[in-house]
Amino acid sequence: MAAGGRWLRSCCSVLRRSFPILASVRQRGLVGRSGQWHQAVGLGVALCAVPVVEQQSSGSLSNDALIRRAVSLVTDSTATLLSQTTYALIEALTEYTKAVYTLVSLYKQYSNLLGKMNSDEVDAVWQVVIGARVDMTTKQQEYLRLESSWMTALRLSEMAAEAAYQSGADQASVTARSHIQLLKSQVQEVRLLSQKAETKLAEAQTDELIKARGEDSSLPQGVLGNSDDDPYLRED
Repeated sequence: MAAGGRWLRSCCSVLRRSFPILASVRQRGLVGRSGQWHQAVGLGVALCAVPVVEQQSSGSLSNDALIRRAVSLVTDSTATLLSQTTYALIEALTEYTKAVYTLVSLYKQYSNLLGKMNSDEVDAVWQVVIGARVDMTTKQQEYLRLESSWMTALRLSEMAAEAAYQSGADQASVTARSHIQLLKSQVQEVRLLSQKAETKLAEAQTDELIKARGEDSSLPQGVLGNSDDDPYLRED
């Protein structure tokens, strides 16, 4: 018992030096006094209750697990990039399509007014058509620029999905590929609309050209500038 008391006093002394919060605990004799012995036992039990960080299992820190975790982060990042570039591309394609249809409408109006306007009115309408063509070209260049960024984001997403598959992160791979297919289909739908608008523009330009030629052929020869009417070129 005496040896046990000395051992506990020694431990308490060390604890008081190591943990100042225990410095207020009064030293009490432990020999022959069961109450103080229970206090010491209680102190030991309290110390045993202090949580100790358990070392993680080696499996959770394996290279394969770390790779799968990193791949999941990469697929999330590339998915965000692809979503943002897809949204920007769709918006730019929509604006371009609107500009094309505006030009189609102007061409049709111009064709319908041929032969009903004087030269000043023709010039004024044609200036409006030229302005619409400039606006359409500007928006076309913008969507082509964004399309290049979208293609880069698409390639990165496909590479991330493949890396997830190779590393065993099957869920991340499946999610990434589904996301890619969804956004590709959305872009394709908007592209089809813009292509339809371009087809209508080509038709409107063709109609305008045909009507313009027909209008020219119906003009008097003097208006067409027939060289036979030029007095300087006639042979008397």
